[in-house]
Amino acid sequence: MLQLEDPAVRASLAGYLLAIADDELMIGHRHSEWTGFAPDIESDVALSSIAQEEIGHAKLFYEQAAGLAGGSADAFAYGRSPGEFRNAVFTERPNGDWGFSIVRLFLYDRADAHRLASLAAGNAKPLADLSTALRREEKYHLAYGEQWLRHLAGASPEAQERVQAALDGAWPEAVGLFEPVENEQALVQSGIMNVDSRTQADRWRADVTPVIEQLGLRVSEVRVTPGGRSGQHSEDLAVLLEEMTSVWRSDPEATW
Repeated sequence: MLQLEDPAVRASLAGYLLAIADDELMIGHRHSEWTGFAPDIESDVALSSIAQEEIGHAKLFYEQAAGLAGGSADAFAYGRSPGEFRNAVFTERPNGDWGFSIVRLFLYDRADAHRLASLAAGNAKPLADLSTALRREEKYHLAYGEQWLRHLAGASPEAQERVQAALDGAWPEAVGLFEPVENEQALVQSGIMNVDSRTQADRWRADVTPVIEQLGLRVSEVRVTPGGRSGQHSEDLAVLLEEMTSVWRSDPEATW
């Protein structure tokens, strides 16, 4: 468990880990909604596996956040109101069609890779070790998302247009994955993160743009506005949480 003496750094790190955990939980839940509905049995199994891993990663980050801020991982995951969640709005949006889900998977996992890389290179050894381990698990997610994106964009001119429409809808909110949490610079200055979210965003753009352009697609630059990291969410989150937490809310004190 992380041991940090500076209260300001502890609070900032707890907030940052909570945002990561919330992202992972929401994207994992959205992926899980494809179970039984994916285009083929292989995709059904693959996305179900990815969903399970993302939710597992969320649990690990909730546990780290709880160790810093107090409380329990379950209470963080299921016991908060929508305004207390810090996930990017991008992760809470409904799945839409398969094309949108694949575009979101591709953009999210590339963003998560840069976020984990920053923590893996940091000096908080328990967190760096955890991030290093998760990066190994995420390699399959990265390959799967790019493989499907290439397949969809190259299937036909009509398919490419549909992927472009999905990208147009996803990109502005995908950039919100790099909205910084409060006092993030304290994490950089203390060496817990080796680069801040703005630098991660630049690296993410440099990573995903060549793939997108190679497929004949395009992205547009947008300004990041305050959103999920400050507790501002869409109505989609309230609906998702109502469904996701119904069993837990029936008996919050139960041991699962």
